[in-house]
Amino acid sequence: MTDTFGTPNTRIPEPEVNTAFPRKAGATEGEDRFLLLEPGAVRPGRVPLPPAFAVKAATADTEGRLSILEVTLVKDIPRHVHHRADECVYVLEGVLAIEFDDRTHFAPQGTFALLPRGVPHALRRACDPPPRVLQISSPGGWECYVEDLVEAGPAVLTDGELDPEKVNPIAARHHIHYEERRP
Repeated sequence: MTDTFGTPNTRIPEPEVNTAFPRKAGATEGEDRFLLLEPGAVRPGRVPLPPAFAVKAATADTEGRLSILEVTLVKDIPRHVHHRADECVYVLEGVLAIEFDDRTHFAPQGTFALLPRGVPHALRRACDPPPRVLQISSPGGWECYVEDLVEAGPAVLTDGELDPEKVNPIAARHHIHYEERRP
């Protein structure tokens, strides 16, 4: 059985939700926002995300500055543009293919890529098992977009793949646009 994003439900263990450490009374601003997640823990969200998406720092945790997700790329992400956020990707495991500036770059474990806002790009699996990456968006909001896609369910898919035409109404609310296929 798989979820909307094609993640085999038995392949990746369900991460633990950790609401971080309780805040101390009278904590300073920095202490008030301290966050430490144990291995495998994730931040809670509006809706549960598939196991391929593990929120490490939510937009609310960083006062909107950024969001950080650990992502297993079980589905290729079609060519798209972020109009507001810069996207950073650090490859934790495997090999990620990054289509950027009409070239394909292969990013093995340990590679970092900055995908600036306004520049079309796509992310593709270049290995099996699929690559696992740390995805950072600045400003934040990426986890909110993923939550909206999860809520939409299979309505955003065609033949099991993300369909840009179906995704764009949701993506537009997050300042993202996917290139639509031409017949």
